[in-house]
Amino acid sequence: MLETSARLLRLLSLLQSRREWSGPELAQRLDVTARTVRRDVERLRALGYPVHAAPGTAGGYRLGAGAALPPLLLDDEEAVAVALSLRTAARASVEGIEETSQRALAKLEQVLPSRLRHRVQAMQAVTVQPPGPGPNVGQDVLTALGAACRDHEQLRFDYRDHGGSTTRRSVEPYRLVHHWRRWYLLAYDIERGDWRTFRADRIEPRTPTGPRFTPRELPGDAASYVARGVTQSVYRYQARIVLHAAPDFLQSNGWTGFGTVTVLDDGTCELRTGSETLEALAMYVGMLGVDFEVIEPPELTVRLREVADRLVRAAGASQERAAAPPPEEAPGPQGAPGPQGAAG
Repeated sequence: MLETSARLLRLLSLLQSRREWSGPELAQRLDVTARTVRRDVERLRALGYPVHAAPGTAGGYRLGAGAALPPLLLDDEEAVAVALSLRTAARASVEGIEETSQRALAKLEQVLPSRLRHRVQAMQAVTVQPPGPGPNVGQDVLTALGAACRDHEQLRFDYRDHGGSTTRRSVEPYRLVHHWRRWYLLAYDIERGDWRTFRADRIEPRTPTGPRFTPRELPGDAASYVARGVTQSVYRYQARIVLHAAPDFLQSNGWTGFGTVTVLDDGTCELRTGSETLEALAMYVGMLGVDFEVIEPPELTVRLREVADRLVRAAGASQERAAAPPPEEAPGPQGAPGPQGAAG
């Protein structure tokens, strides 16, 4: 009985690992006959697992979706990856996901073997993840947007812009992109006849969804398109800056969320970014820690000179203060020395 039970678990693990298996493949993996595979499949069905079988030489077995979520069998690396992902999701920018992630993580940790539980707890003990800034997006909104993207269905929603005004939009949704702790929808705006990027937390979907549409060719890589839109085009000042640094400098130093980078050669790259103020742009490029040249806007060069002069004056004043001799202490009462000359 123990051998049969262990074999059933092994069969279930195989069926969960890929979409379809042929009978001979399963028999070879389990080191049994095809007849035993058929009997074990029937046992799994009796336990509530919907195992579908297609007859014939090209047929096979496939684990389908049931009415309830069946137990999942995970190997060691899969279990650790899921546990760490759940811990990260508990601090994600999705509204309501914290509690459900914690519940799922508690269930998983309860059944983890000791060796795996120690690995997960060690990572959790030393990992610090700051909370995402700004408002969260609801799970129902993300689900609705994702389903419309998957099914190629037109989407209607009310959209609140940066200034708080609300407009009605009709779009063809294509991709959900997570960028710099925010969720964005890449879609083709039907009325405006152009591609647009929408912040998911400002979207209020309307039901029902519209008719299905024939997908268009995307305007390049979706992640790069969204990053370019949210770091440049939405701002008052657009900047092009040549950095004298390796192309992967921004990525290795965690600056990728603030702009898009084009490689010029092995030692230089062009950064495109934007901001509502020149002061913020000057502060940003000054903090990069590498030599750079401003291509545009010309106003940024003027502001950088002003900031540089201010820093030079501040550095000079600090240097003078540090070099000045300390003030002399006034004599204490009855000619006694001041505090600096007092005995300890």
